[in-house]
Amino acid sequence: MPAAELVPGDRRVVRAGTFDVGVFNVNGRVVAVQDLCPHERVPICGGRVDGTTLPSSYGRFEWARDGEILACPWHGWEFDLISGVCLVHDGKRLRHFPVRVDDGVIYVQV
Repeated sequence: MPAAELVPGDRRVVRAGTFDVGVFNVNGRVVAVQDLCPHERVPICGGRVDGTTLPSSYGRFEWARDGEILACPWHGWEFDLISGVCLVHDGKRLRHFPVRVDDGVIYVQV
């Protein structure tokens, strides 16, 4: 896919053999994850991409990581798109695939 078509904040879901892969432009960094939530094994890449609250003092909410957090559309579990780590459950993570951009084209190795 042409890199110019995937601007920051965009995503595309593409077929890769027998499964789907979500390709995201996360604040200028291209990442690819399997379109499968590790919680209930449902499609996740159509979920909300936003930020999250950070640990903070009582009565105060600190918002950060805009555009880096993918929320499952089924149960709302949040995942860090960069690392794949689940923010609500230890041990659950998104499956990542290596990505490279050559001559303006995005390649995902599955």
